[in-house]
Amino acid sequence: MKSIKLKCLLVFIFALNVTFAQDKDDVLINVGGNPVMASEFLRVYHKNLDLVKDESQKDVDGYLKLFTEYQLKLNEAKRLKLNEDKKYQREFSRYKKQLIKNYISENKVTDELVKEAYDRSNIDIKAAHILVRLDATAKDTIAAYNQVLDLRKRALSEGFDNVKTKMHNGETIFIEDLGYFSAFKMVYDFETAAFNTPVGEISMPFRTQFGYHVVKVMDNRLSRGTVTAAHIMIKSEQKDSLLNPEERINTIYKKLNQGESFEALAKQFSEDKSSAKNGGKITPFKSGQLSSIKFEDEAFGLMNDGDISKPFKTDYGWHIVKRLELKPIPPFEDVKASFVQRVKRDSRSKLINEAMVAKLKRKYKINYNADAKSYFVKALTDDYYNRAWDLPTDLKEDEPVFTINNRAFTYLAFGNHLKNAQRLYANNKLPLAAIVDKEFENFFESSIFKYREENLETENPEYANILKEYRDGLLLFDLMEKEIWNKASKDTLGLDNFYENNKANYTWNDRVDVLIATTSDESKLKKLRKLMKKGKSETEISEALNSEDKLNVIFTKGIYNLDNPVLPSDFVAEQGVSDVYNNHNEAFHIINVKEVLPARIKTLEEAKGNVINDYQTEIENNWIKDLYKRYKVEVNEEVLNSIKSKIGN
Repeated sequence: MKSIKLKCLLVFIFALNVTFAQDKDDVLINVGGNPVMASEFLRVYHKNLDLVKDESQKDVDGYLKLFTEYQLKLNEAKRLKLNEDKKYQREFSRYKKQLIKNYISENKVTDELVKEAYDRSNIDIKAAHILVRLDATAKDTIAAYNQVLDLRKRALSEGFDNVKTKMHNGETIFIEDLGYFSAFKMVYDFETAAFNTPVGEISMPFRTQFGYHVVKVMDNRLSRGTVTAAHIMIKSEQKDSLLNPEERINTIYKKLNQGESFEALAKQFSEDKSSAKNGGKITPFKSGQLSSIKFEDEAFGLMNDGDISKPFKTDYGWHIVKRLELKPIPPFEDVKASFVQRVKRDSRSKLINEAMVAKLKRKYKINYNADAKSYFVKALTDDYYNRAWDLPTDLKEDEPVFTINNRAFTYLAFGNHLKNAQRLYANNKLPLAAIVDKEFENFFESSIFKYREENLETENPEYANILKEYRDGLLLFDLMEKEIWNKASKDTLGLDNFYENNKANYTWNDRVDVLIATTSDESKLKKLRKLMKKGKSETEISEALNSEDKLNVIFTKGIYNLDNPVLPSDFVAEQGVSDVYNNHNEAFHIINVKEVLPARIKTLEEAKGNVINDYQTEIENNWIKDLYKRYKVEVNEEVLNSIKSKIGN
């Protein structure tokens, strides 16, 4: 069912493309009385041309059919008032808030932060820190500052580790080793302090939202770059209770030391199936990118391409790693786009926001009410510190605090902002005037961003297109879930009938239950096959053919499709002990076929996922036919022919 949903989203959530418009924009189609312009069709046509795999949908007529069905579904969703659903509105609102961040930005500041982050990403810093916890809104900070300053002095005189042993409590004082880190691994203020502190020194106190810190830098090094590696993995948890993962990985390591191919052994024995088929090769990675520090250190610790590690254990199982290639940090221009996105998601974005507010102040006409701040300073009382303050009964609700391009932001709005903010100042004796100043700035920033957000669709066509596409795509997702996906999964009788009428489409291929004996020593084959023919156990055969010094045979067992790469390409599915298969994955194999499991039709339970997918397709096709009957579709043939001539289709 997930594949159907993903297909729907890929086809119908259209992303932005350069607009291809006619000199005169005309109505191309009218669906249920709703006109759709030629420019809109052309925009999405050009964007989605590479996404559409069906060649019939790449010509204008084929794509117009797809586009028309999209419009039919939008009409149906609105008829059912799905756009009024609270869940839909919440989801759309969340996306809009995320998207707006990409458009309310200050490019100059962003560029500087991006270059700084790139430069820092070339360096790994090893550090430890002392933190005295402090609420982010606290203003009385002298005691915390003095406490962390005293701890710094003690660390300098007594030694960092001694102070850590005596003073770390994990509640108000944290003294921790942080290991190596680079850009984006810490909050920006902390990162900056660490990068500005020389190796061997402890910084002066600085503040983040967590409290006051000092950071001790023990080392810095150039980034280790990006490593491409391959591995053989044996999982810690095994279905076969007799298989010991550590013994298994050491057995494979012996075969590597005997000169056997890493890639061949990975294909045959690695239990990381996603990489085994590629000889164990995994996606390139950098320091801090994997969830296992141990794995990273082992991979980066290999000195040369082609070097192989000893077996080691992680949380996932036992591994042997082979270094394939090590690349340094790529040039700035090659990674600039990805760094821009990371900066915008990082705590650095606060600096970008501050710069954007200044830019918007220059863009919009803003008038301040000179009396507003003093009014609210007088209106606040000590109840504010106890979260008991309420708006004055005689509040001039419609009086503007300030205006942005004739849009008034009122006393009532700012009063409610203050009321909601009082929880931040519980038992905090920050002067009321200072609270009004601080919250006025917060209210102004949120208000000017809100104004920009509310007007951005008229100010920025690119943003407007993306927002419309997500709005419609989300609506269609809800419609498909209601009308197709849920119906298919819940209609048990209909599903049973569909399965009965189509069950020939759902079959198991031929499979075999096998025990595979693998060896690279041709001289052992005759004895190995003789022992297998006699029905000797794996243990008995291993004792007869293997020794502490040399591993000659290793076993694999399970149920496999005949096309599984574990099996030789010329494998014959006959019960009993096979002849020798020569040089499959650069080794010899003898296979004991315990049982041949012939192809058969799957039960409904076995095929349920595929049956539901196919049943959904049938329901959708019938539903679309009904939509064509419900909504009248009119195509302007003259405009359509003009489009075809312009794009040569």
